[in-house]
Amino acid sequence: MNSGLKSRMRRRKPIYVESLIRTSMDALWDATQDPKRHSRWDLRFGEIEYLAKVDGEPQQFRYATTVIPGFTVAGTGETLGDRDRPDGTRWSGLKFWADDPRSIIKSGAGYWRYVPTDGGIRFLTRYDYRPRWGPIGEWLDKVAFRPLFGWGTAWSFDRLRLWLEEGIPPATSRNTALAHATATGSLAAIWMYQGLIPKLIFADEDERIFWLRRGYSNRAAAAVVRVIGVGELAFGGAVAGWSDRKWPFVITAASMPLLAAGAFGTERKLFARAFNPATLNIASAGLALVALATHEGRPSGRTPLRDMPDRQPDVGDLP
Repeated sequence: MNSGLKSRMRRRKPIYVESLIRTSMDALWDATQDPKRHSRWDLRFGEIEYLAKVDGEPQQFRYATTVIPGFTVAGTGETLGDRDRPDGTRWSGLKFWADDPRSIIKSGAGYWRYVPTDGGIRFLTRYDYRPRWGPIGEWLDKVAFRPLFGWGTAWSFDRLRLWLEEGIPPATSRNTALAHATATGSLAAIWMYQGLIPKLIFADEDERIFWLRRGYSNRAAAAVVRVIGVGELAFGGAVAGWSDRKWPFVITAASMPLLAAGAFGTERKLFARAFNPATLNIASAGLALVALATHEGRPSGRTPLRDMPDRQPDVGDLP
């Protein structure tokens, strides 16, 4: 790596991700070094293809990632590997670059380390890259792309862990994560919409009728409805923010029949409308059950370590 690229990389914080994977060294090495197996679990590389090997030159590869349908960014890299080190670890380094002007990554370098421990293999990466597009690219990389690449790397490492430890195929864990995210996002949106629109903004008559029939004045009923709206808005945020916990979904699934029964006892004619408490509560309970059913066996970008627990070589320091 040239000295200019090294000095520019030192001004940026490299991306670091580490996961403890309870498997054998050979199984982990094969899953990460074989291009077809690698592309199965790594979100950053939708396609990896080794190029023809040139004697005396590092192995080069082509990678491609579909950012959105119809928009694919491709690049080239070269990989080096040292399988057996005297301390029992393994290391794999690479350099990569993209000539495509649409790619924010112009060039970069990094490594994987495989460190045996009593609990398994510490599989870790540290990498950095130089963004293109000048100062705008530097700013976009700092506020958006670098955090996104870090999260995608961590999410991918956890997907690899699930594959090697629990035998969950990467495609299955991806689908589980998508189902959980869809259910969580939809449920959070329902709670927040129900709190914000009919309660906080409009204090709708249908929302006030329960309290009016219990002797509350119109003003007091509206105040109670708005307080409930704040609670629902906050709970929607909790569903989104604590999606890794089960309690928001348990509360939702358990509360939906009670809320429907309360509405039915207060104003039965509401249930004759096209969109009514019955359909809303059934949909919400169903989404909560889907979220609970997909709670396990899905990768998380929060599980791997994102800060180095000990000293690791700088990018480019390893041969």
